[in-house]
Amino acid sequence: MSACRLGKVFPETSILFLCDMQEKFRPNISYFPQIVSVAARMLKVAKALEIPIVVTEQYPKGLGPTVPELGAEELRKYPKTCFSMIIPEVEKEMAAIPKLKSVLLCGIETQACIMSTALDVMERGLDVHVVVDACSSRSQVDRIVALSRLRQSGAFLTTSEGLILQLVRDAAHPRFREIQKLIMDPAPDSGLLPFLTAPSPRI
Repeated sequence: MSACRLGKVFPETSILFLCDMQEKFRPNISYFPQIVSVAARMLKVAKALEIPIVVTEQYPKGLGPTVPELGAEELRKYPKTCFSMIIPEVEKEMAAIPKLKSVLLCGIETQACIMSTALDVMERGLDVHVVVDACSSRSQVDRIVALSRLRQSGAFLTTSEGLILQLVRDAAHPRFREIQKLIMDPAPDSGLLPFLTAPSPRI
């Protein structure tokens, strides 16, 4: 079985997608501060491991800029109106990675832009790793059903810490101590625990 189908991830063949974490969504998205906090953690790890990063904004004229606490001020923001992040400018970023295999996906909303992006990426033969504690929606029902649907379609569902440790792989990694500090405290609760501890988990 290929490493690709196992869902293994390596920094040199990965790209981090940060989807539409904008000001106008702040009051309406469930667990918005927690989701952004985890995405910011993923961003710091990506920078440490030299993983390329793509940030999009959905109709920024109406929905505002990316929130500052994400820590992406110096990164280019790609505006879009379609739900998928796979717009021509982003495809160019992907094409610049010769052996790209994995897209690490964070953002909102799970049933809309995360879903559309993941399906488009998988259609191109790449793995998608959906960081479940860095994705949310206005409705928890939409969020949970979308995560289930993504898994049915072949996406890998993961937590931020699980994905980070897979990327680092070895405590002897030269950046391990730096990254270890980022995950020393558990990721904040983003409302997934009740669904995971139910008799028949929904994701």
